[in-house]
Amino acid sequence: MSAPSINVSETPLVLYTLRRADDALILGHRLSEWCGHAPMLEEDMALANMGLDLLGQARELYTYAAKVEGKGNDEDKFAYLRDVVQYRNLLLMELPNGDFARTMVRQFFYAAFADLYWRAMMRSSDATLAAIAAKSEKESAYHLRHSSEWIVRLGDGTEESHARARAAIDDLWSFTGEMFAVDDAERALIDAGVAIDPAGLKPQWLKTVAGVVAEATLTLPKNDWMQQGGRVGRHSEHLGHLLSELQSLQRSFPAATW
Repeated sequence: MSAPSINVSETPLVLYTLRRADDALILGHRLSEWCGHAPMLEEDMALANMGLDLLGQARELYTYAAKVEGKGNDEDKFAYLRDVVQYRNLLLMELPNGDFARTMVRQFFYAAFADLYWRAMMRSSDATLAAIAAKSEKESAYHLRHSSEWIVRLGDGTEESHARARAAIDDLWSFTGEMFAVDDAERALIDAGVAIDPAGLKPQWLKTVAGVVAEATLTLPKNDWMQQGGRVGRHSEHLGHLLSELQSLQRSFPAATW
């Protein structure tokens, strides 16, 4: 018997918190898929550790969302018992890993945003979110440094690594705009000082990204058209496959204990 999906009361603060938790969980899962497959043992450990950092962020955010919602849900129910359309992560997070260059470009684009985002969220009027931000910023700073170094090594490396990094940047660029999008629910939290306006982070994000990409002898695309949908539950087919693996045990054996 498969476990039924849960209902979620998506008030603005619950929705806001779930969006950030889903980003962390889905990207963390993608990084975990590299375990045993990275190009070197040291990188295998680095990717696993970054994945664990993200999992820790997701757990704290899910726990807080459950507390705010007050409907009996918890971190496990949010992670394992929501359907695809209930997930609110960025589309960028759910895309397949592809080759190592593609994974590093995705990590770099997101980490450059996350580092700025968590640093700004430390000033949130919500004490719990501010505390989560203070811890997460330290982790995102490392993720940014690590992925930046790899972008430079790949771009300024061999002809093959340069071509793969360039292809990854071209393919993933249109998924970066969603990081800076805001809807009415989120705008209310921004006005209340609970959330920060991500649009204000974009100039510094572009400066950071452009600087590293230039050092890597690569270029950013000129295309301004951006993908949207993840924040409102419109996902690619890739998320369904990811969740079928992530949720399979809990769905097959509801309420199992260890």
